[in-house]
Amino acid sequence: MSELGGVRVGLVLGSSTGGIGQHVAALVRGLRGRGASVAVYGPAAANDLFGFTAAGARFAAVEIGPAPRPAADARALRALRRHLLADAGGVHVLHAHGLRAGLLAGLLRPRPVPLVLTLHNMPPATHVRRERLLAHVERWSVRRADVVLAASADLAARAGALGAADVRFAPVAAPTLPPPTHSPSEVRAELAAGGRPLLLAVGRLHPQKGFDVLIEAATSWAAREPPPLVVIAGAGPEEATLRAHIHAADAPVRLLGRRADIADLLGAADVVVLPSRWEARALTAQEALRAGAPLVATAVGGLPDLLGDAAVLVPPGDPNALAGAVAGLLDHPATARALAERGRLQAASWPDEEAMLGQLAGLYRQLTPGQDP
Repeated sequence: MSELGGVRVGLVLGSSTGGIGQHVAALVRGLRGRGASVAVYGPAAANDLFGFTAAGARFAAVEIGPAPRPAADARALRALRRHLLADAGGVHVLHAHGLRAGLLAGLLRPRPVPLVLTLHNMPPATHVRRERLLAHVERWSVRRADVVLAASADLAARAGALGAADVRFAPVAAPTLPPPTHSPSEVRAELAAGGRPLLLAVGRLHPQKGFDVLIEAATSWAAREPPPLVVIAGAGPEEATLRAHIHAADAPVRLLGRRADIADLLGAADVVVLPSRWEARALTAQEALRAGAPLVATAVGGLPDLLGDAAVLVPPGDPNALAGAVAGLLDHPATARALAERGRLQAASWPDEEAMLGQLAGLYRQLTPGQDP
């Protein structure tokens, strides 16, 4: 029998349009390949976007939203309870992704089923009352879990300080992108970039990603000759706000919406920009370095450890520093090429999906000693 044969895993996630959903989809594929039976509990939109069912999971809709809402959370609790009770034979391990999922899973996990919680992000900074609520949720959730997996060292340290019993660093590997299907010249023609430098950012349109800072930086590049074209691939709640900002600043920035051709865009980009206010182990950063694209990123969260000297790091929230770093690479192509080469070497040192799944399979086996493969 295969490595996880006989083990039934329940994965719980909240609203996701980006990295967490991609990660859970990769886990479904990898765990199924190791013989595990996998159920996913999360928003229907996440299944539509990431294809958990198509990857072989049993899927049950549990509408866990991005922010606390008492009535909606009560409905999500009832739905998760109903689905956990209905799953024939139950689950041997319950694995929640993110604090919102961790809260519900911690409230409902059937004893003695072990609970694993993966922390992918820092709790968002909002207004004071919500920050206090999230602080209570975070403390309760990490203490409730049997094992906390942290995507970056700062998240691991934070969970330990909050009283988590067992914290382990568990780097999240970006899924391998498919090969490009169009040449850089074809991509540039589609974007009407002409002979302009092409700057690429990828991510959910959310305040965490710092795209407002990128727009401010782009206003200074407009004076360059030729002016760079900045394109942002992604969707999210800040789309209308960012469009208004671009219009008001008359910035050379274009929102592309969600794209399935990230490999093509990376191959065509002169520089990739990651202006986030916080990141753990950003999938975009991993994809850029693997693709050999020069990267300018903010020195936040887990990015300095992830990237080392293979990217230009700037302070978060500083459009002048961001603008200067990008201009330096555009003005010195040899420096950009050397940076890209260091990026490929750095990427080769990271654990891949197989190593990530091996770590997780070992953990599940440790937590389910009665389930013999």
